[in-house]
Amino acid sequence: GWCPLSPTGAQTTQLLVEPPWRPAVLWDRVTLTCQGLGTTGATSWYKDGQRWGQQVHNHITVTERGTYMCDRPRSGLSPALRLQVPAGVLLEGDMVTLRCRA
Repeated sequence: GWCPLSPTGAQTTQLLVEPPWRPAVLWDRVTLTCQGLGTTGATSWYKDGQRWGQQVHNHITVTERGTYMCDRPRSGLSPALRLQVPAGVLLEGDMVTLRCRA
């Protein structure tokens, strides 16, 4: 849960990405969720440093690479999340390293 007694100026807004790849890689589309204090429907979204449309929901689906942030009235601006495209196209027969996270 969230601690409402965070020190003054502490950043409590978090930007989550699904699927949770690290680094955040944009395949077809990803869902971003803004978590923090404040009422539902009061989320402001930013893409590449600019206010992004009229999105007010705490989750959005994105299909474009860029740097995303969200803002909640009582908990502030989230850290920036950079969505990037995969480094290269995988073809059948390519060797890949898989990691399992639980």
